[in-house]
Formats: sequence, structure tokens, C-alpha cells
Amino acid sequence: MDSLLKRGVIMFTKLGDIEVRFNELEQLINDPSVISDQNRWRKLMKEHSDLSEIVEFYFKYKATNEAIEEGKEMLKEKLDDDFLSLVKEELKENNNELEIIKETLKSLLLPKDPNDSKNVIVEVRGGAGGDEANLFCGDLFRMYTRLAERSGFKTEIMSSNPSDVGGFKEISFLIKGDGAYSKLKYESGVHRVQRIPTTDSGGRIHTSTVTVAVLPEVEEVDVELNMNDIRVDVFRSSGNGGQSVNTTDSAVRITHEPSGIVISCQDGKSQLKNKEKALKILRARLYDAELEKQHSEQSAERKSQVGTGDRSERIRTYNFPQSRVTDHRVGLTLHKLDQILDGELTEIIDTLIVADQSEKIKNSNL
Repeated sequence: MDSLLKRGVIMFTKLGDIEVRFNELEQLINDPSVISDQNRWRKLMKEHSDLSEIVEFYFKYKATNEAIEEGKEMLKEKLDDDFLSLVKEELKENNNELEIIKETLKSLLLPKDPNDSKNVIVEVRGGAGGDEANLFCGDLFRMYTRLAERSGFKTEIMSSNPSDVGGFKEISFLIKGDGAYSKLKYESGVHRVQRIPTTDSGGRIHTSTVTVAVLPEVEEVDVELNMNDIRVDVFRSSGNGGQSVNTTDSAVRITHEPSGIVISCQDGKSQLKNKEKALKILRARLYDAELEKQHSEQSAERKSQVGTGDRSERIRTYNFPQSRVTDHRVGLTLHKLDQILDGELTEIIDTLIVADQSEKIKNSNL
């Protein structure tokens, strides 16, 4: 069997099975005996919701395909020129629509990233470039908080290490909102900035780098922590912490001895809350390390990702003199630096999502 035909058979076999399951779910979620079991009902409602968009587009596909077949039959009849022209135009439009629906169905049939709906912990660190890198670390922090605001998400600083000249040596923050990870997961990697520092009287362009890590927030049940493996140290906060932050031992440093991960939190006045934040970051890092391990064992999946894995990959350049932002993974260049740094990342995010899905479809049987 031709490979293209085989792919089509596999795809429509899947769609047929999904339609059958969707119809079963329609009956189950309206069954009084199921409704009385709230846990089971909620689980079935979630499955029903997950399948509804696929089924909707499958119905559109069948209706459009039927309209095409009817149009083909009409062309066999004797028609006057005006009506013939109309039928041909409708047939052309329906064929174009069918291809769009088919591509949408392919995307919808791809396995969902289980982390897409989760909150995220974003870690931004100044890299090469000293003070300039730290200043840009602050710029990226603002960019992501503005993106969060535009998306209706909330932001909470987990830990930070401010730089003497402004910005941050490093900062970790939580972005809360349904789908936060799906929006930000492509931001992991090295961000390069090219600009003239205010301290350079010669007007030379300096190149600096900042690294970004985007980690899905995980619950305690997702990552089991043995507290016997963790050493907790408390100390007095340093830096610009306000009047009361610096006068008590509220800062917390936790060391996860099996992995060697060390996390410090000193932004809050409460030792307990700082400890909770540090443990939350630790869980996210351990979960992310496990994902990295799985991806490295699945080379095909690794190849089908658009820059969501390799933290050493240079993913984007922000050129201030030319007001230019270039995403190197998809070859996208936009001359609107100010808007992007103000959180207008939709065009970049959408391009990355499309590229990632196209790559995954190419590596699937669809």
C-alpha cells in the first residue's frame, strides 16, 4: 500500500474510533448512575471535552467531503454556463477548505503535551557579558511579566538575586494560569542581546547572553521528595529587602544531596513561605531533569521538538540598534523590538507552535 494512502487509512481509522468513543461518552455523562459518581463523571466530562474539538472538525470534514462529491456529480450533468461556473467555484472552495480541515485534524490528533495546561516556573540568569547581561536579565523578566498580564496570568517572584547596576544576576518566578506552559515552553535556551551600553562612550555594540529555563510547576504527587535527602539552612537576607527582611533569619537555602541542586529563597519575610517556594522550585527542576532524561532516550521525539530541550541552544537575538528580534529556530525576524520586550510575543509563539506541530506531523503516521 502506498505510504500516503496508508497514512490516510491510519488517520481516518483513529477518527472513526474517536467518534465511536465520543458517542459513548455522550450517553455516559447523561446517565444518572454515572452522574451520581462525581469522580467518574468529572473524569468522563474531561475526556468528552478533550475529544469534542476533534469530533467537530471530523464532522466538518465529512460534510465538506460530501459537498465535494455532490459537486462532482453535478458536473456530469448538462448545466448552463453560469451555473456550471458557480458549481466549479464552489468545488474549488470546498477542496481548499477540505485541505485546511485535514491539516487541522492532523494537529489535533497529535499526542497532547501533558504539561501544557500547567503553571510554569521561569528561571532567568545573566550569562556572558557581566553587567549588560544582568540588565538584560531584568528586561526579559519584565517581558515575561507583561506577556503574563496580556494573557490574564498572575506572576509571583520565587527568588531573586538583584544586580548592583540594575536588573538581576538571576531571578525565578511563577506564572500562574491555564495554559501558561503551552505559551512559554519554547522560551528555554540562550537569549542573545546586542546593544550599546550606556557606559560605553565609544558607542560600540556589546553582545551579551541570558539563559532562560521554563519548568512546568508540579504537585507533590508528581515528584516524591524524601526530606531525609534535603538539608535546610536558614540565614539572614541580604540586599534590598526592606526594613524587616534583613533583620531576621527568614532566608532559606535547601540542598538536595542526591542531585546536588541548591536553591535559595530570601524574597519573603516568612521563613516558612521561603522554604515552600524553594521546595516548589526543587520539584520543578527534578521533574524537568526526568523529562530531559526521557527525551534523550527518545531521539525521534527530540528531533521533532522546536527548541524545547537544549538549554545551551542560542534561540533568539535582540538587536537594539536595528530594533530587530530574530528567532533562529524558525528564521523569523521582526523589526519591533520595543513591542516584543513589552510582552507582545504572540507572533513568535504562534510561529513556533506551527513549526513544532509540522515537525511532529512529519515524524508521525498521520
